[in-house]
Amino acid sequence: MLDFIRIACAVPAVKVGDVRKNTADICAYMEKADAQNADIVLFPELAMTGYTCGDLFLQDSLWEAVKTGLKQILACSAAHPGVTAVVGMPVRMGMRQLNCAVVISDGGIRGVVPKTYMPDYGAFAESRWFDSADDILDKGAGLDVFGIKEFGFCSFGTDLIFQLGDGAQVGIEICEDFWAPLPPSALLAMNGAEVILNLAASNAVVGKQNARRDMVKAQSAACKAVYVFCSAGNTESTADTVFSGQSLIAENGVLLKENDKPIDGDYMIVQDCDLDRIRAERRKNTTFRRSAAKFGTRDYLTLPLRENTQLRSDGTLYPVQKLPFIPSTKAERDAYCKEVFQIQAAGLAQRLKTINSNAVIGISGGLDSTLALLVCVEAMRSLGRPAADIYGVTMPCFGTSDRTYNNSWELMKTLGINAKEISIKNAVTLHFEDIGHDKNVHNGTFENSQARERTQILMDYASVVNGIVVGTGDLSELALGWCTYNGDHMSMYGVNGSIPKTLIRWIIEAVAEEETFAASRAVLMDILDTPISPELLPPDAEGKIAQQTEDLVGPYALHDFYLYHMLNFGFTPTKIYTLACRAFKDDFEPAVIKKWLRTFYWRFFTQQFKRNCMPDGAKALPISFSPRGDWHMPSDATARIWLEEVDSLS
Repeated sequence: MLDFIRIACAVPAVKVGDVRKNTADICAYMEKADAQNADIVLFPELAMTGYTCGDLFLQDSLWEAVKTGLKQILACSAAHPGVTAVVGMPVRMGMRQLNCAVVISDGGIRGVVPKTYMPDYGAFAESRWFDSADDILDKGAGLDVFGIKEFGFCSFGTDLIFQLGDGAQVGIEICEDFWAPLPPSALLAMNGAEVILNLAASNAVVGKQNARRDMVKAQSAACKAVYVFCSAGNTESTADTVFSGQSLIAENGVLLKENDKPIDGDYMIVQDCDLDRIRAERRKNTTFRRSAAKFGTRDYLTLPLRENTQLRSDGTLYPVQKLPFIPSTKAERDAYCKEVFQIQAAGLAQRLKTINSNAVIGISGGLDSTLALLVCVEAMRSLGRPAADIYGVTMPCFGTSDRTYNNSWELMKTLGINAKEISIKNAVTLHFEDIGHDKNVHNGTFENSQARERTQILMDYASVVNGIVVGTGDLSELALGWCTYNGDHMSMYGVNGSIPKTLIRWIIEAVAEEETFAASRAVLMDILDTPISPELLPPDAEGKIAQQTEDLVGPYALHDFYLYHMLNFGFTPTKIYTLACRAFKDDFEPAVIKKWLRTFYWRFFTQQFKRNCMPDGAKALPISFSPRGDWHMPSDATARIWLEEVDSLS
């Protein structure tokens, strides 16, 4: 199961007081939502009558029309049992009148949720017509809806959670409730609601559109929930105010969908939301779990919406990014990359300041060491120290190409650091003789000996120049174990340990645009254009890089995609494979995606021993592999159930 839920926000062109017309529009949108396989269609506050009826709410004629309209909506629901409708309408209980959300499914009323907070300030005077849910003593009790037998007996109250399918939990609040210091949505979420629906009639004033958007995103993040906001549109009365018609669908702090216009009406938006992400965040976040234990009353009533019915969404409307670690627009990406870079530099600067040390770093001419060197330069700059306090060492050997060798020197020269070359060919050749290895056999021993020799030189040279070795290995390499144990795997402080390979090139590109690094811009661009390689095997006959990492271990775009969804959400191989096939449908065949997914899991499990002893390094992204923080896993855990699931994929 993929556990996506499809939600529609429908904002009909309401005609104030014309319940017959409004009811017909509501039914039409229910039909449209059903045709698009929506699980839920949400309407604005008081959509059946119009929000701006004023004293007409006290007229019996309007009330009679509401009862007739409700019968029509129930008939429409019976004809479209696949979709649940949440409709805003007034409800009378004796002498009281309430502003309510009526939940309708499979031809019946499944529950009625009254509004709690009545705005009586500015342009609003709701208490003139409606009582608060707090004024009703028997909240949670059954309600003989409108006193009409054919409507049946249903649950009523603010403490209702509606269950859709096998487990999707849905809670409801109404407009002003959202603006309260402790909104009902917070309590609903802590009592299990994964989706919060808000029927609203929010007016349009300068700045409010952005404020609503920010609030919806923030509340979805605080509640670790999907938050859906659907507001009355521009066809409401404009006697004293204009209504925005703004609809927003957010998931755990991320806005997934919004209507197109700032002032809008007569439209519907449809969006898939991922309940697995919500559940993963709640399992992982101990603060949310403790809040739920503290404030979850367990007196909330859970009501099934439809019997034996699964969620209908297949997730095809859910946005799946190929490169989930990287923002999609250049402006967002540049700002993001520069912030990551500053976090890296700040961590290293504090370490250097605390121990009064210089920095020593191996320079290969590749992406990882380039970013690490730029971080060193920025750290020294922030400390008011010269770049000459950085000691860069390039250590050519059997696989070093002219391009990376020249780029190493050009980079060190233009950055103004102390530069040194130490060829390791003779030392490694002697080492081969000592251990009895034939230098013509290009196996793991041939490669690892070079990596360990380089690390030994850096460690020993650091003691000569009062420095610490700054590590260059990145998050993707740690995930796959694509590093030599006690070789490039080791350092005294690692600055790239939480940076995935797919993000590194973008950080370098963003930093290269800074005036501080203008002198190095040309060489940085050439480094970005160089194939990724450990350069441990000899170049080809033309002197070009022969050993390309992605040919051996797989495309980093795929591995970072797998890593993101496994670490952040604990998704199954089946779900990750399904999402990857959608994201990379134009790039890789499913068989290729499956092949590298199996490689990912096999390497991830077998290489944990390297992550268990990784060096210190500041976390810059939401995930890292520090055994002291984000990731705790035994080195001898087995990948069997994950690999068996991958093997079963078709």
